[in-house]
Amino acid sequence: MPSSRPRLLPWPGLNGQPCYLVTDDTGTSHLSRLADEMEAVQLRTGAELLGHARPLLQDRKADVGELRFAGHRLAEALHDALRVAESRGRRLEDREETAPERS
Repeated sequence: MPSSRPRLLPWPGLNGQPCYLVTDDTGTSHLSRLADEMEAVQLRTGAELLGHARPLLQDRKADVGELRFAGHRLAEALHDALRVAESRGRRLEDREETAPERS
């Protein structure tokens, strides 16, 4: 069954605006699979970045430039993770709305 609303994609559209996919597939199109792969890369990258940032934040010798760089990358990773969460949450809501009721 088609989704009731467009899928929020993990990359920005023109001028940084949200980019959506309108399709009647069930997540099997090339673009849907590409979006799934990109979400996985974004989440994995965020986890790796967090692994590097924690020791840096505990290092009293870390300079302002290093901390600022880590902060910017962490903010980017958080932005990506929130976009993935929003997109997946919408798709879960769609599935719940179309799921048959149990009696």
